[in-house]
Amino acid sequence: MEEIEAFIPEDRVTNLVFFVNGKKVMEPSPDPSWTLLWYLRKRLLLTGTKYGCGEGGCGACTVMLSQYRKHEDRVKHTAVNACLMPICALHGQAVTTVEGIGSTAERLHPVQERIAKAHGSQCGFCTPGIVMSMYTLLRNKTSIKYEDIETALQGNLCRCTGYRPIIEGFKTFIEPWETKYQSVDQVSSCGLGKDCCRNKNIDLQEDAKLYKPSEFIPYCPSQEPIFPPELRLNDEFYRSAFIYFRGNDGVWIRPRTLEELAIIKQKFPHSKIVMGNTEVGVEVKFKNKYYPIMISPSMIPELSVLKVVDSGIVIGAAITLNDLNDFLEIVIREQGKKAAIFESIREMLHYFAGNQVRNVASLIGNIVTASPISDLNPIMLACEAIICVYSTTYGIKYIRIDSTFFKGYRKVNIAEDEIVIAIEIPFVDSCQYFKSYKQSRRRDDDISIVTAAFNIKFADDFTVSQAQLCYGGMASTTVCATKASHAFTGCKWNDKTLKVLLKLLVEELELDDSAPGGMANYRKSLCLSLFYRFYMYVFSNMKNNGLLNTKQQSGVFQIHSEDPKSSQCFEINSNVIHKHDNIGKPIVHRSALKQATGEAIYCDDIPPLNEELYLCLIKSSECFARIKMIDVSKALALPGVVAFFSASDLSKERNKMGTIVKDEQIFASDTVSSQACVIGAVVAKSESIARKAKNLVSVIYEKLRPVVITIEDAIKHKSYFTGYPKTIRKGNVEKIFSRSRNIIEGYIRNGSQEHFYLETMSALAVRKEDDLEIICSSQNPAEISRVAAEVLGIPNHNVVTRVKRIGGGFGGKETRGVVLTIPVAIAAYKLKKPVRGVLDRDEDMQMTGFRHPSLIKYKVSCDDDGKITAAIFDMYFNAGNFMDISCSLVYKAIMHVDNCYNIPNIEVNGYLCKTNLPSNTAFRGFGAPQAMMAAEVVIRDIAEKINKPYEDVMEINLYRVGDFTHFNQELTHCTIYRCWKECIEISKYWQRKKIIKEFNSQNRWKKKGISLVPTKFGISFQTDFLMQGGALILIYIDGSVLLSIGGIEMGQGLFTKMMQVASRCLGIDITKIHISEMATDKVPNSTSTAASLSSDLYGMAVIDACRKINERLEPIKIKNPTGTWEEWISAAYFDRVSLSATGFYSAPKIEYNEETNSGNLFEYFTFGVACSEVIVDCLTGDHQVVRTDIVMDIGESLNPAIDIGQIEGAFVQGYGFYTMEEILVSPEGEVLSRGPGTYKIPTLSDIPKEFNVTLLKGAPNPRAVFSSKAVGEPPLFLSASVFFAIKEAIKYARVDAGVSPEFSLIVPATCARIRMACEDFITQEVEPTVRHVDQPWNIIL
Repeated sequence: MEEIEAFIPEDRVTNLVFFVNGKKVMEPSPDPSWTLLWYLRKRLLLTGTKYGCGEGGCGACTVMLSQYRKHEDRVKHTAVNACLMPICALHGQAVTTVEGIGSTAERLHPVQERIAKAHGSQCGFCTPGIVMSMYTLLRNKTSIKYEDIETALQGNLCRCTGYRPIIEGFKTFIEPWETKYQSVDQVSSCGLGKDCCRNKNIDLQEDAKLYKPSEFIPYCPSQEPIFPPELRLNDEFYRSAFIYFRGNDGVWIRPRTLEELAIIKQKFPHSKIVMGNTEVGVEVKFKNKYYPIMISPSMIPELSVLKVVDSGIVIGAAITLNDLNDFLEIVIREQGKKAAIFESIREMLHYFAGNQVRNVASLIGNIVTASPISDLNPIMLACEAIICVYSTTYGIKYIRIDSTFFKGYRKVNIAEDEIVIAIEIPFVDSCQYFKSYKQSRRRDDDISIVTAAFNIKFADDFTVSQAQLCYGGMASTTVCATKASHAFTGCKWNDKTLKVLLKLLVEELELDDSAPGGMANYRKSLCLSLFYRFYMYVFSNMKNNGLLNTKQQSGVFQIHSEDPKSSQCFEINSNVIHKHDNIGKPIVHRSALKQATGEAIYCDDIPPLNEELYLCLIKSSECFARIKMIDVSKALALPGVVAFFSASDLSKERNKMGTIVKDEQIFASDTVSSQACVIGAVVAKSESIARKAKNLVSVIYEKLRPVVITIEDAIKHKSYFTGYPKTIRKGNVEKIFSRSRNIIEGYIRNGSQEHFYLETMSALAVRKEDDLEIICSSQNPAEISRVAAEVLGIPNHNVVTRVKRIGGGFGGKETRGVVLTIPVAIAAYKLKKPVRGVLDRDEDMQMTGFRHPSLIKYKVSCDDDGKITAAIFDMYFNAGNFMDISCSLVYKAIMHVDNCYNIPNIEVNGYLCKTNLPSNTAFRGFGAPQAMMAAEVVIRDIAEKINKPYEDVMEINLYRVGDFTHFNQELTHCTIYRCWKECIEISKYWQRKKIIKEFNSQNRWKKKGISLVPTKFGISFQTDFLMQGGALILIYIDGSVLLSIGGIEMGQGLFTKMMQVASRCLGIDITKIHISEMATDKVPNSTSTAASLSSDLYGMAVIDACRKINERLEPIKIKNPTGTWEEWISAAYFDRVSLSATGFYSAPKIEYNEETNSGNLFEYFTFGVACSEVIVDCLTGDHQVVRTDIVMDIGESLNPAIDIGQIEGAFVQGYGFYTMEEILVSPEGEVLSRGPGTYKIPTLSDIPKEFNVTLLKGAPNPRAVFSSKAVGEPPLFLSASVFFAIKEAIKYARVDAGVSPEFSLIVPATCARIRMACEDFITQEVEPTVRHVDQPWNIIL
């Protein structure tokens, strides 16, 4: 490190200067390891910018970076990921965070206002990042189109809303759309057009709309903050400076000239050139890579070239991907057909990462990183682009990107001391065809599974003179299929040659099951499919394109994306009790504006406390092993490390935890049963020290066998939790089977799903005398307090747990929060200092559990009409290594296996498998989505068996009012048949099904499918003691009301609804009511905020508390009937009337008797039906949801905006579960899906292109608050309609291919499974050539 000083000029700049929200920041000692996110949150305490993943994959940390471009005389604004942006790279630039564009106290920016008032913010953790992406777009463009919005938000994830309200809110910035929107007297836009319910004489009030765009603040670009004048005036000084920043462990250098850079690179060849830090940042954080010397080339003129030359274009090494994209757009427009390669690059760039990454990453960086799944390297190889490099030894040198360029995994033919200056990419000839393709798990912002680039030159119309067939994702490097390419030369472009080429590709591109990334058969099939697509593309562009069959033309292009549209049909409650009554109205989430401005505080946003320490967990590296030794000596020797806690610090009894069964240890003492087991916790003075110390802890294990990972493993080894299977029976199944001639057997497998809440597990604990205060991101604060008190051996009243809000939960924070929070509590109590802990995204995903994978086997009988007469279901759930609340989940699943169908004779057996995976836990739906899937598969299997439409089988089996479930609960208010009929009518199901059939007959490689799915979801904890809720009302002398409840706010709008309930009950405006937080010292012994029950339980408790207040105020109101609320409260105070009251509610006792399988188990049921249409690309397995219509019975909605948001959010989350989200696990139990880079949730572009939601009218619910119903979980299963629509499309493809229409498809229906189910001549060619090995790369859960 010291020797580098000799190469640094004396006029170096060592002070970092940049601006944040218009204020100058001067950092005298910037450390190269600091990211902008860390600096904003920890140094400047600007916590609106969130940590979501740390790898640039979620967008929660998005900020705007502004820089003056003198040669253009303009300020360029770019959205960037603060989590990857080195603070050292910001010299002379301006940063704008969400706090810098508006606030609730002064003035909201229109972007902030519109996302909030359009109901586009639920948990709110993703909102600041989304706001900043949209804000940056507005700063860069004066006129925007929808595609601009979609592109700007490609790198932003939202797990709550389903994206629709975000889209609708931001569409108001599109002028033509806004004009159209306001042209119908401010009536909300409806995607159904003339078929809107308003045009069908349906009774709907004129004010029945979710929000009023006419009330939005007009957007005026001239009102934006100015770029700091100092940066513009001193631009030359900032740009020309030689920067040298030295930190504790490394240096950051920004040379001024190519020669300066070359000298440093020659003397220090291992130094790392950093452009966007999108690769290096991830390596440093997650792979523990260390780069002591980092060099920024951003100001070297030779590296910033972007020009057209005679042979093509030259792109400098420092040109960002988005700057390249803009340049290529101009070149393509000017050069026409010569620019075919550039068109391919542009098409690929659209799907390359997110917009934030493209704003900083460079083409050269992508090339030299040499990822085997690079999107762009196959293009560079196929066109044989030429790289220009420079070194002090050899000067300028040119290197062709050919088959010798990629030398090995992430290695290229460039010497360590050579610097890439630029790359030249050629034009194409008139007789040349060039095209590239990419397939990934998700359309936007996803790494590729396979990429391909094809370059063909013709000697005449049909004879190939030269060919380059290049692939990524098929080896440890980007490869050229040289045998196939050479064999093409001199051949005619016809079907005969095609067959030969496909065979050669199969032989040349070898893969087996152990290949990293898995999916060997799919990847090989893709290679052939993509070439076949190119083959058809060339044919379609040839002079004699009539040679391509019309039916085949659908294979030429990928699925075309449409602009989304939507409608929301509901009614405003007309039963208004007083002028302030907001029940049934679409009130905006009460925290939405704070969330949009970054003012909303989450656990880790709390400013650092005096002497605060940081805790990191050490998890097991083995999934089943005995702990032989723990060596912490190196960790404790690290300066700044304070303590290490392990099982030795707790007695055996106090080292236990578990919500229902105490089978889990806080710190593993003797053995570990999964890699999620916590070995210990290191506590240090800072996060960076704690994380370094964590990596220094050494644990020696003795591996144990057998390792049980899958359900099949558990069945083989009889590895079940004690007491399983659980069984219920109704009727005489065997007797019916013996008489039936229609018996069907089968199975359905459901995979796992990660919660992917945007806020990872967080906790902060502070000891105050003998009391302990815990602030954490938990759905169950009372449980946190109880466990902490037990572990520490202190009374529960000494532990107060607080939760203001959490950034998403979905069940994942119901029980698993103890994994982090309890060690934090132990450390804080014992060290008597504040202790904080936050799980990184990869830690959270590896430690906190998932949705339970399941395998459900069934045997059913039916009569000739399709009426189910008997069924047996054997249900296996993978619980992981500890019980957690899996026993309750199996119980819930058993009670939902019927879905909406009357099965008179039934036996259900529920098995709970004990495996060496992280303990699985609650997830939205809690076992029901897996179980109900079995019922839907059965319905369709019956239809196939008796050769009848599945709709007929479904309808004949649907429950009706008065029917009894398989657990003998009478359905007294059953609206499923109403929902069914209305959904069919609204969706125009039968008409569209005919159109789809016609479409499929005319298109070979694109197939459509449409499907209906109903749902019946029981509302109850299924346990009496949990069916209770408490509330506390405090009224102050000024009339303001502070309300506390036992539930927490996680984006579902619970606090907002409870304020609406209190507003109605007290007869006051909702603005007078406030809920600050959930705290266990306000409402004790609360039930977890889960099971969709919180509005029911706490709503009734609020009503009870308000009743007591009203009874006390009644005499005062009688005395002064015309008085105001404030006057009545003042009078009550002076009359010494108590202005505080507790409320309590206990639901009616559950009548169900498990022994007799009879009695009411659920309070009521929420019903719904969805119809979804999809289009499938049979060559790649890609698909798009064309349209979804949902009809949902949620009683009389307390808040239609919140409830519709819950329906849409649940649907999109379920859509991810059924089609996209897949947890990858190694055969040894290692979780391979660790972040947004390897685990894909739906993005904005994945939602239905037409998304219509209707709330069933005239269906009040007498068993809940003001006739409402629970809504959080029930809609999720409706997304299975997409899964079954995909199956319908696949059937059409199989029939066209001449194979059996019967096939199995497991959940999720990923692109790989869809493609391989669309069996054809390509898959038949590939399947026999894939080698199967004993140890595959990953296994199916």
